[in-house]
Amino acid sequence: MTMAAADRPRGIGGAISDIFFARPQLLTLLLLMPPLLWIGIVYVGSLFALLLQSFYSLDDFSGLVVHQFTLATYQQLFEGSNVQIILRTVVMAALVTVVSAFIAFPIAYYAARYARGWMKALFYLAVMMPLWSSYLVKVYAWKLILAKEGVITWFANALHMGWLLDGVLGLPIVGGPSLSFSYIGTFLVFVYIWLPYMILPTQAALERVPANFIEASSDLGADPGQTFRTVIFPLALPGIVAGSIFTFSLTLGDYIIPQIVGNSRLMIGQAVYTLQGTAGNIPLAAAFTVVPMVIMAFYLWMAKRMGAFDVL
Repeated sequence: MTMAAADRPRGIGGAISDIFFARPQLLTLLLLMPPLLWIGIVYVGSLFALLLQSFYSLDDFSGLVVHQFTLATYQQLFEGSNVQIILRTVVMAALVTVVSAFIAFPIAYYAARYARGWMKALFYLAVMMPLWSSYLVKVYAWKLILAKEGVITWFANALHMGWLLDGVLGLPIVGGPSLSFSYIGTFLVFVYIWLPYMILPTQAALERVPANFIEASSDLGADPGQTFRTVIFPLALPGIVAGSIFTFSLTLGDYIIPQIVGNSRLMIGQAVYTLQGTAGNIPLAAAFTVVPMVIMAFYLWMAKRMGAFDVL
């Protein structure tokens, strides 16, 4: 009876199962095919189409795209106003990254070394909660906070320090009529929005620092400052660099925050939005998108050399 059951045809399902059992690579390929097609067609394909547009040009007379290979569009990137947009964006991204790292490190260090039980749960809740609310809601909330009639202005006036706020807003380049229309306000919102992306990788890296390394450093006579410089910081640096990948790249390409909280000076994201929308200059918009891609390619190469990918 058992032999008869074994000799009985197993049907198409059994045949397919035998094929996959004999060729496990085929099953792996079929499982990977949908995501690979998605990445290859939707992501890489659209990216290639965008890059292709950057090698075209815009006819100044008709306003139509001339589909002929040219580097004239990339030459426009080196014009004074466009260079200022690029430098302005890179400087803002670098400042946001550095300040986020300074704020994130002590928070992450406390969570990794001292927080236990419900304190650690509260830490994760406090860090993750801003990510649960809508991006636009947070930005518009900050616009109200930074407005001329907002909480910060009211608090400064209540402390009789309105003159100090007016002095800060009177600074050239970074100032403005109010915090909600200044680079200072844009910077503050960027730091608030992207700070969790810096805290979490830094905290993960600090938790990997062996406690016996710190104890050995103390036993060898190192003071807390020397232990931090020679043990803790070098081992936590890959986590900081990993967090900086998020803060730097997200600031580099964002256009919503500068559009809502900022002045009339454009950043790369705003330039791309304006050029492909209002101006209709798709080739120059595509060329602008290449700039953060090139910057991030170099940034990721440096981050990989510093071991940042081991923390992600």
